[in-house]
Amino acid sequence: MTDPLLEPFQLKHLTLRNRIFSSAHEPAYGVNGLPTDRYRLYHEEKAKGGVAMTMTAGSAVVAEDSPAAFGNLHAYKDEIVPWIQRITDGVHEHGAACMIQLSHMGRRTAYAQGDWLPLVAASGLREPAHRSHPKEAEDWDLERLVVKYVDAVERMQAGGMDGIELQSYGHLMDGFWSKATNQREDEWGGVEENLRRFPLEVMRAIRKRVGPDFIVGIRMTFDEMVRPGIDASDGVSKLAQLEIEGLIDFVNVIRGTTFTDTLLSDVIPIQGMSAAPHLDFAGLIRSETKLPVLHAAKIDDIATARHSIVEGKLDLVGMTRAQIADPYLVEKLAEGRESEIRPCVGATYCLDRIYEAGEALCIHNAATGREETMAHKITSGPRARRVVVVGGGPGGLEAARVSAERGHSVVVIEAMPSVGGQLNLATRNPRRVDLVGIVDWRVAELERLGVEVRCGTYAEASDVMALAPDVVFIATGGQPQYPSLEAGEGLVSTSWEVLEGSVKPKGRVLFYDDDGTHSAMSAAEVMARSGADLEIVTPERTLAVDIGGMNFVPYAKVFNETETRITLNTRLLSVRREDAGLVATLGSDQSDHRFERVVDSVVVDHGALPLAELYFELRPGSSNGGAVDHAALIDARAQSMVRNEAGTYQLFRVGDAVANRNVHAAIYDALRLAVTL
Repeated sequence: MTDPLLEPFQLKHLTLRNRIFSSAHEPAYGVNGLPTDRYRLYHEEKAKGGVAMTMTAGSAVVAEDSPAAFGNLHAYKDEIVPWIQRITDGVHEHGAACMIQLSHMGRRTAYAQGDWLPLVAASGLREPAHRSHPKEAEDWDLERLVVKYVDAVERMQAGGMDGIELQSYGHLMDGFWSKATNQREDEWGGVEENLRRFPLEVMRAIRKRVGPDFIVGIRMTFDEMVRPGIDASDGVSKLAQLEIEGLIDFVNVIRGTTFTDTLLSDVIPIQGMSAAPHLDFAGLIRSETKLPVLHAAKIDDIATARHSIVEGKLDLVGMTRAQIADPYLVEKLAEGRESEIRPCVGATYCLDRIYEAGEALCIHNAATGREETMAHKITSGPRARRVVVVGGGPGGLEAARVSAERGHSVVVIEAMPSVGGQLNLATRNPRRVDLVGIVDWRVAELERLGVEVRCGTYAEASDVMALAPDVVFIATGGQPQYPSLEAGEGLVSTSWEVLEGSVKPKGRVLFYDDDGTHSAMSAAEVMARSGADLEIVTPERTLAVDIGGMNFVPYAKVFNETETRITLNTRLLSVRREDAGLVATLGSDQSDHRFERVVDSVVVDHGALPLAELYFELRPGSSNGGAVDHAALIDARAQSMVRNEAGTYQLFRVGDAVANRNVHAAIYDALRLAVTL
């Protein structure tokens, strides 16, 4: 019996090979607004992996006064056409359809970039998320932008796209549709007919230019979940008009809007939130239209995706973040290897990374976005070698997995009773328990590949040497590091102790976050939820400086609900004990002023120190002395450095055993060292 997800689907004249698509999103891989090779290869990989359709851009912008806040493609440039053609040719070659999302972002961007043009919107309302104040679009703006939209669509058609999708949730078009953002009383606002005028003029002009055969769809919000914004009946009414007039060929359902980080995280749910929260709503929309209905929102497992098709809720199901984690998801499903699919763990590192560092990356697939140098499918190496991995955290497990895929004989030695490393601490926060998928998937892969894993074994240098290794990976992680204090280090606890449960602070708690990562915020969340009277102190000018806006939302929610106090620009200088409790002396980098807090407990987070003693013990016997050829590493070439002719093995360390970094860094270390063995 054919899996419902693998059944073909007819979208107008286009036959899609299955029901799974990758929805529009902006990975920010373009160069100067053009989708160069990195962008193309990212989408080609999904096509190789079996996806029915990949939707590029999120969104490509149609005009110069829609600055590329997310690294957006510039659909208003003629020079984009040959680059689009390269993407469509590559995707089509591997059997998938290719479309692109287009938009004018209106107020959802920032003016102080690109060409420094004033932003335009239906009304001059500031968007909280981007903080820019747009001007109210004038008639000549709207006339100009209708032409810009149409010209951009024509460029995409010329570049071989199978169709386009218009974006209408939080951008310019729905800004006119919604009474929450359109406060005009002229012919472009006020009564319903006028609210619809600009979007309809755009879509009518597009259909007139491209003709009836080119596929045009819309990704639109049917319920903004803010009042007096668009509600479900209003959304269905707008859709009915588009359908009757033949302006669109499919609809991609959104529930919610994007004015703030909190609202955005409802549209694109993150870790700890419900799976597929808008699926039933999308099903209701499908019952109101004859158009094909698409939807994507935290549908990250095969069972839920299959349910959406079997129950008739969707025609095409978007598994976008799931394919960022594993672009070969469809192929594995079709080949009966569903258990081998690398899971999306909902960390939303992919999206936050766009905002924080200008590129989408998966927390535990370091090949995604690096297809030019990193392979998703690992092939066997030229000769089998004996590989010993010390440490079973994410970096060590990845080194073992990739080495085994290369055909090597691998042994993993882990001191703790089970593998997982610091992820075992991270998952003590119930909201982040899905991170265990990073470990569980690798454990299952090691079992499939026949890797020996020895837990509860503390490895000495002699233990490693007894295995006669050709290659040794030190992935021993780190230990909590204390901030530099004038006095009182022995009086403080660490965030690690809080997460593991060995320390449970009560009463007045001062938490000093001197690192700004999830480790700190998770510990703070646990303490706040436990009922502690919590104050978070940080020397930074913002809280959780290394956490992106979407992942910060649930932390902020907890701190608000528990009335946790947050003190910025402040350092913990010392701690002493007095009869009233612990006295924390605080100061700042900005002045010599000092003040004190009397509390019951002081907890600190200052990252981790490498546990690297074994590495240094093994260095003298290694051929490379632990050295890494950085040029070879970057170019994905084999490590061949020899610093000791008498050495009998190569020695590498990865992850926090090198320096305090994140999960992705540890996995990337391991992948690019092991993939060339």
